[in-house]
Amino acid sequence: MSDSPESGSEHPPGVLAHQNKLILECAGEGIYGLDTNGLTTFVNPAAAAILGWSADELLGKPQHDIIHHTKPDGSPYPKHACPIYAAFTDGAVHRVDNELFWRKDGTSIAVEYVSTPVRDDTGELVGAVVTFNDITERKRQEHALQSALAEVEQLKERLHQENLYLRQEIKVSHNFEEMIGQSDSLARAERQIEQVAATDATVLVLGETGVGKELFVRAIHNLSSRKDRPLVKVNCAALPSTLIESELFGHEKGAFTGATTRRTGRFELADHGTIFLDEIGELPLELQAKLLRVIQEGEFERLGSSRTIKVDIRIVAATNRDLSKMVLTGEFRDDLYYRLNVFPLKVPPLRERREDIPQLVTHFVAKFSKKLGRRIDSIPEHVQVALRAYDWPGNIRELENVIERAVILANDSTLRIDEALETRPTVPRETIDTDSRVDQRSLEQVERDHILDVLEQTGWRIGGDHGAAVILDLHPNTLRSRMKKLGLSKRIDRA
Repeated sequence: MSDSPESGSEHPPGVLAHQNKLILECAGEGIYGLDTNGLTTFVNPAAAAILGWSADELLGKPQHDIIHHTKPDGSPYPKHACPIYAAFTDGAVHRVDNELFWRKDGTSIAVEYVSTPVRDDTGELVGAVVTFNDITERKRQEHALQSALAEVEQLKERLHQENLYLRQEIKVSHNFEEMIGQSDSLARAERQIEQVAATDATVLVLGETGVGKELFVRAIHNLSSRKDRPLVKVNCAALPSTLIESELFGHEKGAFTGATTRRTGRFELADHGTIFLDEIGELPLELQAKLLRVIQEGEFERLGSSRTIKVDIRIVAATNRDLSKMVLTGEFRDDLYYRLNVFPLKVPPLRERREDIPQLVTHFVAKFSKKLGRRIDSIPEHVQVALRAYDWPGNIRELENVIERAVILANDSTLRIDEALETRPTVPRETIDTDSRVDQRSLEQVERDHILDVLEQTGWRIGGDHGAAVILDLHPNTLRSRMKKLGLSKRIDRA
């Protein structure tokens, strides 16, 4: 019979069979057939190459037992659950995109496949044809992409936490913006900062409440090689004991009730930077051992996680408590104390740097005048003398508060401290350390004594070139008003 167009469009069976064979052999996808017993009926070259078996080794063999007997998780894959077998039992096409086939050399490959039922001329199911692709490389790329995305998410979360932290830090009102003063005690502390800042040594900043310990910590960080990384602060006294561990080390989602998301801890945020542990004496004993491990090993685990996180951080701690005494009473671990006390840095109290007070007063007056929209041009000498004479148990913080109140209450361009004074409760004498130099007088009493001294020096002359008003840099009427308010008259003496 002629194979011309006039003879019809159908090809002879032999030609069709040859074409089908060519298609199977040329196809880039793996293709094999199987009968209703699961025995392999044909295998194309691509399938043999992908699987590492020859066609002869697969033909007539139960393909499930050879290449498809295990799930991706390694568990056995029973025949009755196999989607390939299902095609010639239920007559439906089954598509799968996440399973394994096993190669001859014992290695597995990730595959996606389609199992299509085959019927004879009567419609009976006689087997299935399986078309599959090796997607190992695609899966590797997907896994790499997922890992990269997970890392990006972690970085996003860390940046988010850093931004939140930095926004909180920006809102903090510091005691003063720079180290102000030229006293010997301040200069001595500054020299120590320069010496230790260039190292990675752990620093323990010691000082009374209100001396500005945080300013010294910031100076250490800003002069160090870590200045371009965060300085992360943790106030150990401000956090409930139940939250400190999570705040320091972070937690995984579901680590405890209320942990709805994963949280990056402060140690993680401070990686390659500095962590400032303020009020370290308030850290609970149960967390002191974990802190010791971070100092010694540079590693920790988030709450709810067994994965160890390594960090490179510099630790600076601060306290107004006597940690050595706390060690003796069992309130603080001795091994942690020795680790923290590598380089103790004492911040001098204000009473030990009285010569810095006028400069600090001028700074605070300028600061609050600008902030409050006031104009203060004059700071009378008697005010400076009174401020220098007072011993400032609240240190620079107390001085700053007094100046702020004085600027708020000022009704002209002259700074007065009478209404800004906060009378402090008198401390019973028996409670005062015999070595203490703290003056228990209030600022008002200090001012009263100073005006009284000047009045006595001038023979109680108020006006004139040599009167008390000139010495005190006050208008005579203002001095009379102050004397009346302070209860001063010539009849009053120091007794």
